[in-house]
Amino acid sequence: MAIAKHRTIKKTCEFSGIGLHCGSENKIICRPAKEGTGLQFHKDGNSLKVSTDHVKSTNRGTVLRNEKFAVHTIEHLLAALHALSITDLNIDIEGDEIPILDGSSKLFYDELVACEFTELNDNQDQIKILKELEFKDEETGSHYKIYPSENFELEVDIEYADPVIGHQTASLKSIHDFGKEISTSRTFVLASELQQLYKANLIRGGNKNNALVFKDTGMKNSEVLEIKTKMGIGKEVKANGKVLNGLKMYFENEPARHKLLDLIGDLFLLGQTIQGKIKATKPGHTSNLKLAKFLKAYHLSNDVNSQGMYDVNSPSVKNVTEIQHILPHRYPFLMVDKIIELNEKKVVGVKNVTINEGIFQGHFPGNPVFPGVLQMEALAQCGGILALHGKEGDWDTYFVKMDGVKFRNMVYPGDSMILEMELLMPIRRGIVKMYGKVFVGDKLMSEGELTAKIVKREE
Repeated sequence: MAIAKHRTIKKTCEFSGIGLHCGSENKIICRPAKEGTGLQFHKDGNSLKVSTDHVKSTNRGTVLRNEKFAVHTIEHLLAALHALSITDLNIDIEGDEIPILDGSSKLFYDELVACEFTELNDNQDQIKILKELEFKDEETGSHYKIYPSENFELEVDIEYADPVIGHQTASLKSIHDFGKEISTSRTFVLASELQQLYKANLIRGGNKNNALVFKDTGMKNSEVLEIKTKMGIGKEVKANGKVLNGLKMYFENEPARHKLLDLIGDLFLLGQTIQGKIKATKPGHTSNLKLAKFLKAYHLSNDVNSQGMYDVNSPSVKNVTEIQHILPHRYPFLMVDKIIELNEKKVVGVKNVTINEGIFQGHFPGNPVFPGVLQMEALAQCGGILALHGKEGDWDTYFVKMDGVKFRNMVYPGDSMILEMELLMPIRRGIVKMYGKVFVGDKLMSEGELTAKIVKREE
């Protein structure tokens, strides 16, 4: 499978309309973005990045929020962006919710295709599934099986007690077929659920044209009339088979297809495409988010280690003399011999471990093992080079936190440690959050999440 590049759009486009849950008028403007900026919402001079870290609610829709603003019901737009592999995009929003339009992704998809695309320089950091995985959400009963595959494939299995929807399945063999197979599938609801949704203020923008409303088996005429009145459905609108609000279904399994659409959208909270097959049973926004976090953890801890195969003999991007111009560390505590890869998001360094190091006098005589804590120190120094990349002046990095550190294998004299550090999010207010891995060859030795603060050195 060819390595995909980051991608943005060539031209600006906009979408306007009511929000399904909040019921207000909204407008979004999609603009081209620079490489590596990811998907970002902008409002009143503030920004909100699309990320699993910023999801604050999954009740009938996916909601992003930071301390400045929130964006509701992002999943249908994200599904179109995921299908088109648009990884970098600025989205200006007026309002608080993505317009629901017709309840599908079709209008987003078609308009974004019309904008055309610009391939950016950086390769996408794809999540590649190389072994069978399984994820169960005990809270919701959702169940996911994940398999290696050459493509991004999905299967969805849903089952409702009411036979008006009943048991349905849907599948997508290739994300390239999203436009014709999945994008037109609209959001749906059982009529009996609407009363509760109205009471919870979760469907203030629902109308007869932006969702499929299925008439429950055995529903009384008086109940049907009450629902129609609340949705503004006049007497002239006749139920179309199962659909109370008269809309024609595009597929017999349209609900299952829409659940698949939602899954595609929610998974793009990762900002990364996936090479693998996912079989989902009873998926929903809450469990989809948990699955995304599960796949993110798999990718970062990655005992597959395909990302960790570097050539220690690669030419230096920065040699040890240049490293000492950046870092304050000196013998015997400088633990990076050279840098072989460096960009705005990632650094890869090399530390050659020799028996001549003083640490082996005490750790351990007769059985020299390079300490795990010093592996973290070597990663931290490498991360300091990443944090200070392109920054002029006398600055230092001080590490303030380590999370999820795992020591997997022992490092011995004669080993060349590959030190890989990658930004988890853009640097803000001098705080740098990175994920680091130490490899010897293609074997993962240790890993962990490290957080540092950039501080101006005092004269």
